[in-house]
Amino acid sequence: MLADIIKDAESKMAGAIDYAKQDLQTIRTGRAHPDMFSKLLAVYYGTPTPLQQLVTFQSPEARTMLITPFDQSALAAVERAIRDSDLGVAPSNDGHSIRVVLPELTEERRKEFTKLARAKAEEAKVAIRNIRRHSNDQVKKLEKDKEIGEDEAKRAEKQLDDATKKAIDQVDALLKTKESELMAV
Repeated sequence: MLADIIKDAESKMAGAIDYAKQDLQTIRTGRAHPDMFSKLLAVYYGTPTPLQQLVTFQSPEARTMLITPFDQSALAAVERAIRDSDLGVAPSNDGHSIRVVLPELTEERRKEFTKLARAKAEEAKVAIRNIRRHSNDQVKKLEKDKEIGEDEAKRAEKQLDDATKKAIDQVDALLKTKESELMAV
């Protein structure tokens, strides 16, 4: 019973870490990367569709992304989705593909992105702490119902605290890596 609660909490924490990693990858750094476009949706035949399902990405240069749709009729929708996004880029359409050139990040913009990265990391930490709290509540309920002893409950809470610390340390490491990418000129 306790092992299931701890295993469940650890898997949920791992999910929160994976989500934080994906979320941090969407923040633009100085280099072009397909993950920057992962949250964008283009209206394709009346349905919002993720860009990854409509196009291929190529990066011929460090700050350039060449986006080629599988279906040429989706070109305008893809261009509109990129233009309307919060990426701060101006796509250029040559009739067959879309070229996105990322401008150099200014110091002010780097600081904004760093602040955004910290906020996303804090959201992940809050999610991890909520998972710990929920699991601790389950353990306390088992103890209250006399299904487990006090020592077992304390041991389980310690294991949950250790798993939480480990997960938060991983999020901090992800944040540190992202901040170093953002501040590299």
